[in-house]
Amino acid sequence: MHSKPRYITTTLPYVNADPHIGFALEIVQADVLARAWRGQGRDVFFSTGTDEHGQKIYQKANEDSKDVQEYVDYYAGRFNDSLKKLNISYDNFIRTTDEHHLHAAQEMWRRCAEKGDIYKKKYTGLYCVGCEMYVKDNDLVNGECPNHAGKKPEEIEEENYFFALSKYQDKLLKYLEQDGVIVPEWRREEAIAFVKNGLEDFSISREKERMSWGVPVPGDDDQVMYVWFDALTNYISTLGWPCCEGEGVHEKGCNFKKFWEDGSSLQAAGKDQVRFQSIMWQAMLMSAGVPRTDEIFYHGFITSGGQKMSKSIGNVISPFELIDKYGTDATRYILLRHVHPVDDADVTWEKMDEWYNANLANGLGNLVARVMKMAEMHLPKQSLLQKIKNLVPRPDVTSANLPIEFIEAIESFEFNKAADIIWEKIGELDARIQKDEPFKLIKIDKDAAVKIIKELVEGLAEIAVLLEPIMPDTSTKVMKAIAENKKPETLFERM
Repeated sequence: MHSKPRYITTTLPYVNADPHIGFALEIVQADVLARAWRGQGRDVFFSTGTDEHGQKIYQKANEDSKDVQEYVDYYAGRFNDSLKKLNISYDNFIRTTDEHHLHAAQEMWRRCAEKGDIYKKKYTGLYCVGCEMYVKDNDLVNGECPNHAGKKPEEIEEENYFFALSKYQDKLLKYLEQDGVIVPEWRREEAIAFVKNGLEDFSISREKERMSWGVPVPGDDDQVMYVWFDALTNYISTLGWPCCEGEGVHEKGCNFKKFWEDGSSLQAAGKDQVRFQSIMWQAMLMSAGVPRTDEIFYHGFITSGGQKMSKSIGNVISPFELIDKYGTDATRYILLRHVHPVDDADVTWEKMDEWYNANLANGLGNLVARVMKMAEMHLPKQSLLQKIKNLVPRPDVTSANLPIEFIEAIESFEFNKAADIIWEKIGELDARIQKDEPFKLIKIDKDAAVKIIKELVEGLAEIAVLLEPIMPDTSTKVMKAIAENKKPETLFERM
């Protein structure tokens, strides 16, 4: 059993709209890692949740004539529903409106202030509500935020608190120059280039009179925290920080020391998060005297028909729509095998129909039906039970039963490659059926045919084990069919 606990967290999606396909990609990728680590006998803590403060949410709630708390409660519920529909095995769902998180964010502020890294000044700048941050003139495209086309930032003058990010340039470079702190490598190079270009202190509060929906600044009733400063703290508040920091603390729900200080931490995020996760957040941790994140994995964006998904274009694909059409495991399969883990990827309904029919209905589903039909007709019921028991991952076993190339693919975030390994095995079993034709051989040489069928079922059991982190329900159904020596109901109906 691996001795070092593993902690994994996604970014917190902003609750100003329904979950989108990019969030589904991130959460499913994280779930595969959590499931694979547990299958290897590792102690895992998997966190996700919702980011619920900020001007965007305040404005959207007002536009919809809703109480802000009622508004965020609704969308937090929608995101939680999407996790259940995607069969995500998370350990904690944190909301930035949780009372414990509020206290943790204020403690983060106090520690940074005690270090001398927070100061107050008047500032005039261009503020993008969509990004919830100030932007520079040279960041704009035709006077508009590059991330929010059609929206021009507004010029704002106010007195805010700032975090002294510029003080941490050298420490951040030292952190970023470690191999493996960012995957893929070119995102690490991007972060290093950003730091070397010179860091500016950033605003970490807003005037309460202008934007009241936020965490109160300790000692200043006229200011609330900037949403990013508040939200980033979730990565440790979800573990019980700061109440369970240090030695000799055994409170219920205190996981900080075990998983952050003594364990190995991994954050999953989209490629537009490099500045926030690998620079701002790490500097905050340094200021507060908390260990940095061990590793951050950045995935790419999903487009549709060669265009960024947009309601106005009409090409938005939601995870709820995917699940309604294809089912949970098929949706997970599409996101993990056919969306590149780190590069941008393009998906359309036509492509997804093709992937579903070719690889699930006609591929995996057809193979399971053919093999288990032969097994049901020709194998004694108890012949494979022990073999199956030896293959099923358990907390007290290692990954010894899993191919090393499969484990390596998942550990290096190559989820598509891990799925390819499974489908290669599916292809091998299909090829063997075509070559040996046990369904014909049974009439001529029963013993030889039974031996082949038994080996096919054993191969199917190995495939089921490999499927567990990627398609857990399908894995269970195949294992159950083998244990009962019975052809299951159709796994994937053809489109």
